[in-house]
Amino acid sequence: MQGNRKSHGLWELTAPAPPYTGPLVGDLQADVVVIGGGYTGLSAAIHLAKAGVRVILLEASEIGFGGSGRNVGLVNAGMWVTPDTLSATLGPPFGERLIELLGGGPQEVFELIGRYGIDCEVERAGTLHCAVGHRGLEEVQIRAEQWQKRGAPVVVLNAEETRRKIGGGSYTAALLDKRAGTIQPLAYARGLTRIALAAGARIFAQTEVLTVSDVGLRWKAGTAMGSVCAEWVIVATDAYGKKPWQVQGEQIHLPYFNLATRPLPDHLRTSILPERQGAWTTSEVPSSFRFDRSGRLVFGSVGALEGIGALVHRGWAIRSLRRLFPQLGDLEFETGWFGMIGMTSDQLPRFHKLDRNVVSFGGYNGRGIAPGTVFGGVLASYVLGHLAEKDLPLPVTPVEHRRFRAAREVLYRAGSQLVHFTEARL
Repeated sequence: MQGNRKSHGLWELTAPAPPYTGPLVGDLQADVVVIGGGYTGLSAAIHLAKAGVRVILLEASEIGFGGSGRNVGLVNAGMWVTPDTLSATLGPPFGERLIELLGGGPQEVFELIGRYGIDCEVERAGTLHCAVGHRGLEEVQIRAEQWQKRGAPVVVLNAEETRRKIGGGSYTAALLDKRAGTIQPLAYARGLTRIALAAGARIFAQTEVLTVSDVGLRWKAGTAMGSVCAEWVIVATDAYGKKPWQVQGEQIHLPYFNLATRPLPDHLRTSILPERQGAWTTSEVPSSFRFDRSGRLVFGSVGALEGIGALVHRGWAIRSLRRLFPQLGDLEFETGWFGMIGMTSDQLPRFHKLDRNVVSFGGYNGRGIAPGTVFGGVLASYVLGHLAEKDLPLPVTPVEHRRFRAAREVLYRAGSQLVHFTEARL
């Protein structure tokens, strides 16, 4: 299978069947309409439905079509930026409030999975942030110090300890975050869908919102074959959003691909990532790797598997994996796919009040699983009136206009291809 933005590759093959959810036909009434069927929208729908609110979720394609079904599956704490940078950027009281919230994000995900028995290949052995060279060593040491002073269970492993955890490679160190872990991301999204439906939410896939109009005290979301009128609108589309509120316009869209080997034999499964941590690197063009439950090694990095990029990135992945794990020998990928990461200017998420009773969280910058789950609950609490604006984890900001977005996106694609064309050849 050739993976692309219309395919989830391995995740689609191994996820439980999706619950039937649509499309919407007819005109409906609700208290809240949620636009977007990813982690944020599904989490918000769960919390709202459990509170007795009439909530309808509309998804333009399939549940988990965007980043929620295409990511690596690393359930990490925090954001890409270091805790101190996050705190300094947002300032008090939001900085430390957001750090505390996202630090506990993986635990909230794992508790949700356990409470409802979501079948999503959960592994709770932590994640390894692997240091490349001296600069990478300094980076993981700084991250560790900043998290440790906040009481987080993170440790820096030396080169030999890292090699034992990885089963290969020549990384100078690794930050082991014991809060973190891995999941099958599309299966998790589908599990959240089942929870939301059981709680009373109504969910319609293949239902793109084409228009939104103010009809007095309510909003009317119009679709191809119907509409939903509601008092509140939650926009949870992130990098995949379209009209009428194109909040993704403040993001640079960065493609990220994954390639999956065929299931490896037992002797390789026990020598590579023997404790089943997920791993990612400090490289300027980072890579990630982990096992799925069937023993496939999933390897990913920045880039799109389309056109010449598909050949370049596959060739790089084979060279890199052979260097990382020489014991693999001949290597064959069973499938591949890619999706989009929405990068904001400071690599931090955003909370927007787009209009009267229209709110949005987004801009996860490649860290969507735990933040999306947590922020969905925050949005629900805000809509329900349980959480005041001053107590939110992010300040209200206007949608930012990013200059030269298209040109930057072309440069990032070309840059990733150039790096992968030359890297690991020597």
